[in-house]
Amino acid sequence: MSLPCARLDAPAPRLRSDSDDLRLHAAPRGFVRAQMAAAINTPLVWHNGRLLHAADVRISPFDQGLTIGLGAFETLVAMGGEPFAFSRHWKRLVHSCGGLDLPLPDRGELAAALRAVAAANGHLDGRLRVTVTPGPGPIGSDRAETPQPTFLVASAPRPEWPAAASVVILDWPRNERSPLAGLKSTSYAENALALSRARRRGGGEAIFPNTRGELCEGTGSNVFLVLEGVLVTPPLSDGCLAGVTRALALELARGLGLTVREESTLVSALRGASEAFLTSTTRDLQPIGKVDDHPLPAAPGPVTTRLLAAWKEMIARGVLDP
Repeated sequence: MSLPCARLDAPAPRLRSDSDDLRLHAAPRGFVRAQMAAAINTPLVWHNGRLLHAADVRISPFDQGLTIGLGAFETLVAMGGEPFAFSRHWKRLVHSCGGLDLPLPDRGELAAALRAVAAANGHLDGRLRVTVTPGPGPIGSDRAETPQPTFLVASAPRPEWPAAASVVILDWPRNERSPLAGLKSTSYAENALALSRARRRGGGEAIFPNTRGELCEGTGSNVFLVLEGVLVTPPLSDGCLAGVTRALALELARGLGLTVREESTLVSALRGASEAFLTSTTRDLQPIGKVDDHPLPAAPGPVTTRLLAAWKEMIARGVLDP
């Protein structure tokens, strides 16, 4: 039986992993010990207002996040147990859910859930994932008349990235006119296939052009390049996601007095850049060392080095919600 959905108009329920959720009823003592030992190694996730072992979460087989890939998500990082840049991620989640006609969890409850999951799993400096789906619906593309949404928060260790990225430019275009453009959607098969192709070619990230052949974005990152001393990144109108780290990098660059332009450029310009870097929530700013089989002149170059120093200084000051 699926768990009841948290009411969005009700007070935030208490996050819990107490005996009501986790206890084992009237079982042989040896079985209880085995189950408790297994539970220690089972991640805890937040599901519709409750903190549960992942193995105990029940998602309907008719959840449209599964059947038609309809959902929104956010990836955050925890710093000392606190979600970094929560307000910016919340704003983007609101945008994505609005574009996909999905309900939103309560903001305060979600913030508490992120902290609780990070603490419960020991991921105080880890990776956090928020997922929203419409819940059960018809088999097909029709939507349920009365949504019973699924809200999930999970965590994992933060990935370790190499000092410099090797990227592969794909010939698959990102459709800047798609209704999903600019939305953080769980419809991620295109990205997964693209990343798999890049891996087979020795790359760590795949770069999409848009339908006009212009530089767009990576599978999970935004792209910056330096052309004739000017820092350039694609505008959102070219189909890229409004990355939280992208926005922070732009603000830092302008604060340093760098010349910055959000403008369209052919994807091939990436190969001719004097330097370039990727931005994402878990990468922060990652220099690009090689594009296809072409090494860039410097990784990091002088512009990237200045931005990395400004980023580290911001983090050192303890700025958690810039």
